[in-house]
Amino acid sequence: MRVPLPATLQRARVLHVAVPHPVRAPEGRGVVGHAVKLMGDDTLRWAGLRVSSPERLWCELSAVLSMSQLVAAGDYLVHRENPLSSIPRLVDAVERYPGGAGAGRRRECLPHLDPGAESPPESELRVLVTLAGMTDFVPNRWVQVPGARYRGDLVCAERRMIIEYQGAYHLDPAQRRKDMSRIERLRAAGWFVMEVNADDLNDPDELVARVRRVYDSRSQF
Repeated sequence: MRVPLPATLQRARVLHVAVPHPVRAPEGRGVVGHAVKLMGDDTLRWAGLRVSSPERLWCELSAVLSMSQLVAAGDYLVHRENPLSSIPRLVDAVERYPGGAGAGRRRECLPHLDPGAESPPESELRVLVTLAGMTDFVPNRWVQVPGARYRGDLVCAERRMIIEYQGAYHLDPAQRRKDMSRIERLRAAGWFVMEVNADDLNDPDELVARVRRVYDSRSQF
């Protein structure tokens, strides 16, 4: 299902294998075994293997992901263009799996899921800002400026502030030129545009503090 995961988990050389309880969990070098209790239709066939359903997988990931990372995984599963699940189905899964590691975290994540999220880093950024109390940022909102209309990753219209996540796609020279023109037109129209990259997400405390300083300074708008 290619659910987005942190780089550390993607590089891990450990295979997790689950078997139905009471079958004994497998053991071996590079293998972590789990004996799990199956409930109804919480498994499916994928690439010839029996694997957890998207809903069960999301609940299982709550044991190893942070809140912002878990929201990013959930956003991927419920994305409006190619949904593998839905918010109601994830809500139902949380009710069916009320205990275990990460139970509280996945319940806290449900209100933050967004089918319109464009990328995992944008999801993580949205959660960090929201949890810091800056709840008036709207994801993927259109902004009108003289002669153009642009969509911002996170837009706070009341403070005329935009936070943009700039991934590898934006490093292409032609794309960078387009980004520069767009950002300068927004700034000329009175908007503050903060550009954020992967390094910033690796230091969330500093990033949130920086966003807060700008956010508070623009309270008069």
